[in-house]
Amino acid sequence: MKIVHIFISGFVQGIGFRQFIKDNADKLELTGWTKNLPDGRVEAVFNGAKEKIEEIIFECRKGPFLSEVKDIEVKWEETEEELAGFEIRY
Repeated sequence: MKIVHIFISGFVQGIGFRQFIKDNADKLELTGWTKNLPDGRVEAVFNGAKEKIEEIIFECRKGPFLSEVKDIEVKWEETEEELAGFEIRY
């Protein structure tokens, strides 16, 4: 199993970006979480098959309607741990 930690910067808060991430993660059967950061970025962790994680990273680069993604920082890790479900954290 792979786990990836991403940080998305740009115009990504207040426009439904976290819900967009959750909807796509659920569709791809990925587990993890997402939350807004005080500095204006969105943070997300995905756990699952590498191909599906690469697909959601591609979707995050596009973002939902009205978003303007400037950069995505991606950190890959190997893990034995499996996260349960996908949640939006506050």
